[in-house]
Amino acid sequence: MTARAPAAPHQGPSTPEELLTVPQVMARLHLGRSAVYHLLRTRQLASITLGRSRRIPAHALTDFIHTRLEQEAA
Repeated sequence: MTARAPAAPHQGPSTPEELLTVPQVMARLHLGRSAVYHLLRTRQLASITLGRSRRIPAHALTDFIHTRLEQEAA
């Protein structure tokens, strides 16, 4: 039996992007369903459509939060 070293976390462009569901975004932002869909519809929050499902890349949520923080600070 050979010992395996723990796998190092993948980094770089080959790392798959975490995709969040609308309910996950609702929970993270403490917003209702309609409010999240409004952000998606007005393109304030980027998303992709997979079949009939909307998915929000984790980086898009982070970018949205940073943008709002910068707007609030100005």
